[in-house]
Amino acid sequence: MIKRWKMLPWNLWGRQAAAVVRLELQKNLFSRRAIWVYMMAAGAPLVALLHWVTARPGHCSLPGDAMAFAGMFEFYYLRLALFLGCVGIFSNLTRGEMLERTLHYYLLSPVRREVLILAKYLAGLVTATGLFALSVALTFLAIGAHFGVAWQDFVFHGAGGRQLGAYLLVTVLACVGYGAVFTVAGLVVRNPMIPAAVVWIWEAGNAFLPSLLKKLSVIFYLKSLSPVQAPVNGPLALLATATDPTPAYLAIPGLLIVAAGLLALAARRARSLEISYAE
Repeated sequence: MIKRWKMLPWNLWGRQAAAVVRLELQKNLFSRRAIWVYMMAAGAPLVALLHWVTARPGHCSLPGDAMAFAGMFEFYYLRLALFLGCVGIFSNLTRGEMLERTLHYYLLSPVRREVLILAKYLAGLVTATGLFALSVALTFLAIGAHFGVAWQDFVFHGAGGRQLGAYLLVTVLACVGYGAVFTVAGLVVRNPMIPAAVVWIWEAGNAFLPSLLKKLSVIFYLKSLSPVQAPVNGPLALLATATDPTPAYLAIPGLLIVAAGLLALAARRARSLEISYAE
């Protein structure tokens, strides 16, 4: 019975995927290409730490700092750091190795290409979620730490803990969604930076799109899940369109289904993947 279990295909595929994940994690975490991703993840915690050190009594309020984090999460994390971090991590899973002329080592090994692509995606997802979830948590905890016990009560006994959990969920879902998009882009497009720029413009301008077009983006559903909505102020507020957020019971499965569909497309594309170093 044990020998029969070892011969089952999914058992072999699982062991192969685990081996690929270990190799990819080493490359994702310790390569020179990861330096700027670390910098993106470290930017917000450093700002929050500076705020903690320089904040003066009477110049800040606990609700104000919570709202400041909401703005930082939407305009820094969702619109910049998470997006660009996923571009750097996931688009290079295959395209980066093509440029470095190392992908053929994987293709010559006895590993199904679908297993290879999904394992690479999983390694990228572990890297992205680990870095940015830690960054979000550190920023949230540090931004109001100058309030001392009041902030601790807010985080551990009040609404702050629920907000932090929601922000971490949104962070993970952002890595899942954007990771799937750029995994496909790295396989299909010779230069993933072109579709990345197009998607970034579409996502960045989401607040100003008609309601129907807003729902054709990842960031709309991520903002729907955010516990605190950052307001759009200034002249641009006149151009923003109001749209009811999507409930969590629709937004979360919807993002996961879209990601699964994109990964299925990536796995199918990987079957016919050919390497030409003459390009």
